[in-house]
Amino acid sequence: MSGPHVIRGSVVLPEAELVWRFSRSSGPGGQHVNTSDSQVELRFDLAHTEALPEVWKERALHRLAGRLVDGFVTVRASEHRSQWRNRETAAVRLAALLAEATAPPPKPRRPTRIPRGINERRLREKKQRSETKRGRTGRDWG
Repeated sequence: MSGPHVIRGSVVLPEAELVWRFSRSSGPGGQHVNTSDSQVELRFDLAHTEALPEVWKERALHRLAGRLVDGFVTVRASEHRSQWRNRETAAVRLAALLAEATAPPPKPRRPTRIPRGINERRLREKKQRSETKRGRTGRDWG
């Protein structure tokens, strides 16, 4: 594979903890497709990994709870004809998934008040517009 796949900062996907499985892929490939195992399934034991800091691990376990099977997160790739490119795609996809799942929560929004001057100007403009429209009625023309 083309080097370590960085999750975030200096944390990388440990090659020793990745479980690869290969199978025949559907889709294009010609005569060769019936004999090659080009589909890739990549499994990562999120529940028991030592590669992630504890805080990140808890965050990821919570956010990916719906995707986990026995503590493993699974990613499949079968877009390419070559197993090598599918391996790359799966590893990049897993790294991106873990990066998103371990990201810190966004800062809470601090509620702000609308300044009084802006509110007063808005009401003044509404009143002026209302006067303009009322002046258009044909009552006084009779």
